[in-house]
Amino acid sequence: MIEARHLRVLRAVASTGSFSAAARELGCTQPAVSQQMKSLEQSAGTPLLIRAGRETRLTEAGEALIRHAAGILAGLTAAEEEVAAIAGLRAGRVRLVSFPSGSSTLVPAAVAAMRAEHPGTRVSLVEAEPPRSVEMLRAGDCEIALAFRYPGGGPADPEWDDLVVRPLLTDRLVGLVPEGHRFAAAERVGIGELAEEPWIAGCPRCRRHLVEVCEAAGFTPRIDFATDDYPAVVGLVGAGLGVAVLPELAVESVRAKGARTVRVVPEVRREVVALTLPDLARVPAVGAMLGRLGAAGAGRGTSS
Repeated sequence: MIEARHLRVLRAVASTGSFSAAARELGCTQPAVSQQMKSLEQSAGTPLLIRAGRETRLTEAGEALIRHAAGILAGLTAAEEEVAAIAGLRAGRVRLVSFPSGSSTLVPAAVAAMRAEHPGTRVSLVEAEPPRSVEMLRAGDCEIALAFRYPGGGPADPEWDDLVVRPLLTDRLVGLVPEGHRFAAAERVGIGELAEEPWIAGCPRCRRHLVEVCEAAGFTPRIDFATDDYPAVVGLVGAGLGVAVLPELAVESVRAKGARTVRVVPEVRREVVALTLPDLARVPAVGAMLGRLGAAGAGRGTSS
């Protein structure tokens, strides 16, 4: 196998005309140059140099190798410089995938901090709810996925078994009722007290969890409207078309016109995390972005 270090020595020999001069240029000994040229000729399977007295010149094979060496070494140097820039956070990219309420609450502060500290690192964002966001991470479509899960999966949830999980915060679920609703001014409402109400549900994972919580309270919710769009949920509640249960992050990101939030019991919280693959976690830009997301979550604390 031809090695880049051997090509550098061959180029020095060709340009200086001798092993001793090449050694001086490279800052090594003449025997070291001789040994590397011997190894290169063995790898090439043919002589590359001809020595005539004090003069050293290239064979036809040596000339061919030198022609290619320039491009090879230039490309290698460029690659080394690019890798060094990425390792030093002077370059690189991080592609984020986040669910909408995370995009509007956690991501802006984290990306702003990342850009201020490492302006050479590019950060991009697309939106997807879990489990789609987790699928995109596994498929190589992003480096970090923001996701959430409700109680029941636990730390051994196989969905995330092979991933690096960075906890960000726990997000309490709150009830949402129209302004004129009988519970609009209540300090807290038992979920069972809303059994006869029409319901407005959110994303599929949230919808499934809503049904589980209601069934545990002894009823099946009548879901009249279902939408992944949180502003639409709030708008439907504000128009008096039903009640809903939403994460506080989602309510925070929407102006709740015509709707009131109430504390729902039993209390439910979802775990909000940043996910990446183990190998990606060792990439400096990814590690730095995880740190900034962690700081953004810690700045909010545990929703209460």
